[in-house]
Amino acid sequence: MLEIKHLDHFLITIPTGTIEDARRFYAETLRLNEIPGDHPHGAIWIKLGNIELHIREEEGHQRNSARHAAFVVKNLKAAKDFLIQNNVEISYSSVIKGRDRCFFRDPWGNRFELIEYIS
Repeated sequence: MLEIKHLDHFLITIPTGTIEDARRFYAETLRLNEIPGDHPHGAIWIKLGNIELHIREEEGHQRNSARHAAFVVKNLKAAKDFLIQNNVEISYSSVIKGRDRCFFRDPWGNRFELIEYIS
């Protein structure tokens, strides 16, 4: 049996030649904190709560996959307002009882879900 303690990080890919654009989107547009360092394969590491997002350039990057990470947020309405103010398109999917949620994609098609649990 695997005894997993917690999620440490996940990696997404972007097309080659776009690493500086990714740095601007995640650190400047979304205002997330970059973790400084000389990371493997020239990756950018971004702090997301108590986990890390690793962003790496890769040939054959896929733009429209349904794969995604889901993040619980404190205030989904505020998060959606923030995304809209920064020209990030929001989408929706099926309703799940007890959760309010939405999705967005970064400029390279990576999909993210934001969730607020409701009672």
